[in-house]
Amino acid sequence: MTKDSFKIGIQLPQIEGMRGPGVRSWVELRDMSQTAEGIGLDSLWISDHLLYRLEGEEQGRGCWEVWSLLSALAEATSRVELGTLVLAIGWRNPALLAKMVDTVEEISDGRLILGLGAGYHQLEYDAFGFPFDYRVSRFEEAIQIIHGLIRNGEIDFSGRFYSARECELKPRGPRKTGPPILIGSTKPRMLGLAVRYADMWNAYYDDIHNNVQGYKAHSENLDRACLEGGRDPSSMKRTVTVLMADSTADPWWDRLPVDQLEGAGPLVPLSGSVEELAERFLDYRNCGVSHVQICLEPTTQETIAALQPILREIHLRA
Repeated sequence: MTKDSFKIGIQLPQIEGMRGPGVRSWVELRDMSQTAEGIGLDSLWISDHLLYRLEGEEQGRGCWEVWSLLSALAEATSRVELGTLVLAIGWRNPALLAKMVDTVEEISDGRLILGLGAGYHQLEYDAFGFPFDYRVSRFEEAIQIIHGLIRNGEIDFSGRFYSARECELKPRGPRKTGPPILIGSTKPRMLGLAVRYADMWNAYYDDIHNNVQGYKAHSENLDRACLEGGRDPSSMKRTVTVLMADSTADPWWDRLPVDQLEGAGPLVPLSGSVEELAERFLDYRNCGVSHVQICLEPTTQETIAALQPILREIHLRA
């Protein structure tokens, strides 16, 4: 894997009190995105939440809606890829989402990475009136519609939860088969759907306990799912999200219940010298990861700019 095929991006802060205090204004997020692009990061990522509450908290944290932000980021930047980490399928009609995808593809000139998942946080489903049951079954129907539309431009589908009868996408964005599809999950049934429909796969830091050994275990599970599904494992690009923090961060990870981490011990963010951090990122590259997304605590103009020496060190070693 060459340095050009190993990419590093950053997850922008849009949830109140995580990766920095308060809800960030659009102006702050725009300026952060342009700083990230300016220092040489390869991608920007935003998560999909409507209202978020950590275990043990009494009040939910506010969030900006992801797709509206993504559309604005497509115009505010010119080079970086733009990804969703990941869209919760149950909140948007899948055929309409495919239409939205092609529109952002056009605005961004083909820089979109479409990250999809089944969702998991029941609080926001209940608060906003979306059904929480049959989430994977709903995802299975939705991904068929989305995949068919963005790859082929048309679909005729009728299922238990969704339908798209004689549906077409017109006009098409700059990539006539649409953006790459990323599925973020480590669960067996979702891995099977990733094998069928995804170009990329993501393992998030809480699933892998923010370490390479955890990543390897889940990546091996994906390899097995690929082989069982008749797919060459090397055809699936691997991505990983890592938690990184400096000394000014609020250590919310220390307040997580032990059972939420499935007995794997405390969640430890990446930290250290430029050389040490570069080595940690390259450890993932050496395990076959093509794209790392940094979840940075806190995320500010200053902490984003401070990533530049790490990027340089990685490029020197790659």
